Amino acid sequence: MSKAVLLVALCFLPALAIAARPNKNPFVVRGRVYCDTCLAGFETPASTYISGAVVRLECKDRRTMELTYSHEARTDSTGSYKILVNEDHDEQFCDAMLVRSSQLRCSNVSPGHDRARVTLTRFNGIASDDRFANNMGFLRDAAMPGCADIMKLYQETED
Repeated sequence: MSKAVLLVALCFLPALAIAARPNKNPFVVRGRVYCDTCLAGFETPASTYISGAVVRLECKDRRTMELTYSHEARTDSTGSYKILVNEDHDEQFCDAMLVRSSQLRCSNVSPGHDRARVTLTRFNGIASDDRFANNMGFLRDAAMPGCADIMKLYQETED
């Protein structure tokens, strides 16, 4: 009996110790924030990237939806942000989300482009620590000049 308990302890204790310990190599959540200057509802060649926008990463328990992790970051001069996450969030939903824009004329959240789901676990076969969130965007208060020509590029034509 004692040999069986010892065997179980030797098998499971290392796994528990690894699961409870923070990662030596943190996850790096990366993404960009853009201004939809043509009010297209997606990025176009006229879209610009917003420096100083605030993005929040939130993780919630899958069952209870209780908030378990939250961290904010600002975008750099290229509209890019980077959030380091030390913990594995295997049983959680994690989303990068827009908090606020630094541009007064481009501060309305673009519907459907306000958050991006990211997977923050090493138990899914992804070898890299980098996690890339889809770009998120704000809408400009009015379309910029020249947007009509840009939008023509996206119109369907009959052959």
